[in-house]
Amino acid sequence: MVRDDLRNIAIIAHVDHGKTTLVDALLKQSHTFREGQTMGTTIMDSNELERERGITIFAKNAAIEWKGKKINIVDTPGHADFGGEVERIMNLVNGCLLLVDAKEGPMPQTKFVLKKALEAGHRVILVINKIDKKDARPAWVLNKTFDLFIDLGATDEQAHFPVLYASAINGIAGTEPEIEKMKDISPILNAVVEHLSGPSGDPSAPMQMSIVNIFYDNYKGRIAVGRMVNGVVKQGAQVKHINRDGKEAIAKITALQVYDGLGRRDVASASAGEIVALSGMEDVQIGECLVDPFQGKALPVMSVEEPTVKMTFGANTSPFAGNEGEFSTARHVKERLERELLNDVALRVEKGEGDSQFVVSGRGELHLAILIEKMRREGYELQVSRPQVIFKEKDGVTMEPFEAVSIECPEAFSGIVIEKMGKRRGEMKDMLVENGTSFLEFEIPTRGLIGYRSEFLTDTKGQGIINTLLLGYREKAGDITAGSHGAMISMEQGETMGYSLTNLQERGSLFLGPGVQVYAGMVIGENSRNEDMEVNPCKEKKLSNMRSKGDGASVILETPRDMTLEMNLEFLGDDELLEVTPKSMRIRKMILDAGQRKRAQTRTVSEE
Repeated sequence: MVRDDLRNIAIIAHVDHGKTTLVDALLKQSHTFREGQTMGTTIMDSNELERERGITIFAKNAAIEWKGKKINIVDTPGHADFGGEVERIMNLVNGCLLLVDAKEGPMPQTKFVLKKALEAGHRVILVINKIDKKDARPAWVLNKTFDLFIDLGATDEQAHFPVLYASAINGIAGTEPEIEKMKDISPILNAVVEHLSGPSGDPSAPMQMSIVNIFYDNYKGRIAVGRMVNGVVKQGAQVKHINRDGKEAIAKITALQVYDGLGRRDVASASAGEIVALSGMEDVQIGECLVDPFQGKALPVMSVEEPTVKMTFGANTSPFAGNEGEFSTARHVKERLERELLNDVALRVEKGEGDSQFVVSGRGELHLAILIEKMRREGYELQVSRPQVIFKEKDGVTMEPFEAVSIECPEAFSGIVIEKMGKRRGEMKDMLVENGTSFLEFEIPTRGLIGYRSEFLTDTKGQGIINTLLLGYREKAGDITAGSHGAMISMEQGETMGYSLTNLQERGSLFLGPGVQVYAGMVIGENSRNEDMEVNPCKEKKLSNMRSKGDGASVILETPRDMTLEMNLEFLGDDELLEVTPKSMRIRKMILDAGQRKRAQTRTVSEE
């Protein structure tokens, strides 16, 4: 049976192509909330990290009524690093709105999210967004998108997709690319009702539901979100929970909710096809299923692509440990990582070498950086190592992850970009120059990309755009020497002085200004030469009984380099750690004592 009164749809696109803005327009068009309520843009990006960075990190649900039909909308992330969210959501919906920028066309992550939708067998409606851009080229974008559908193996039915044109930020859409003919966003809602079918399921069959998302509520406890595949679920009823290993347990549903607008409302029952939120199961996890306690059959367990990048997380061991954070022990870090595992299916946590170290694997640098930032804001103190790729052995051959990189930059900077990518084992696949802008396509080992993004922005004077997409595992490329650097290392503990920093800024680039507490072994800047240098940033100017008219008047301290979390992670060397606290981030050497550090280096060289 197919339910005609319901539509479950996901909005998918490359990052920054307007998914969340389109959801805003749909919510406003359907009068989901009163005028003056929830003002502003990107209403669905409720997490403060999402609002700051302007990206969607977590998939979120909303529901609207249109022409007597309920439309459940899921806003998904565009970054491939959060691909675990996209893969899960495809089990929740029956159709997709694919957004593509009217100027940029399909981008690497468009390919990633569309591939997931087509593999799930979903029908797709193409929405060419940002049609109001002055250099929009909708006809070219449509051709490119059609080519992408064919390349990804779309069926005949999937390749005959409806096309709409929109300017989500202005809340208008239409079937023609002329903005003057557009009045509101309703053509998109009409197309969803007309072209996408409702969910199928048998309400008379025994209950089956797969769990796609989990979150916490202070009153209801753990809440599991999923789509009713078959049957009917009732408030207070008993269900059987089947975990990944096939173990069964009976649980009682203490609360049953469906989505309504931006929130959820309690209902007495829900039947096949509806997206529901249940509470009452304490140890339920993403990818598992809930079934009828007597006749229910288990659904297949959801599989998610493997992680490609790993980092070592550990309790903070610096001289300043415990000064700035609320949670600083290894037990606190371990509990927080275990809690994250419940919500993030693409994450892996294993025990590290010592008691206080944990190897955390994820989809990419951004995936792990967001986790570190979340922990930092919650009051955790920790130290993390440099990101490293995960190698695999296959038939005696070492394999490593490769990525497709697409770069857009002014033509004047294309030379330095090509040179740097070549040093990092990048292989150029395509190059196009249009109106003074170069479009470059490379295939490169993930290893070569670590630490390159901030360097790329410097090389292109902030005008370059870089996008990546995981291609899979291939035979390991040769050694990569690019990306190494020299550090200025403090040899004393104390407070930095303007006098000493003035002399040091001539030797390289500083990360901090005067009046900052430092300790021996802490990295305070980047050396202009490719070697480490021990310095004393705490040296004071000795006072004399002579007075000079111009003494100290011409000392000018340059502004220190403002290091974000991502820049810090990219700067890290193999023998360095990043100390992360709620108030500050400090790069330090693994071995703080200079003498021990030299002995360790000598030992390593002699072993080689």
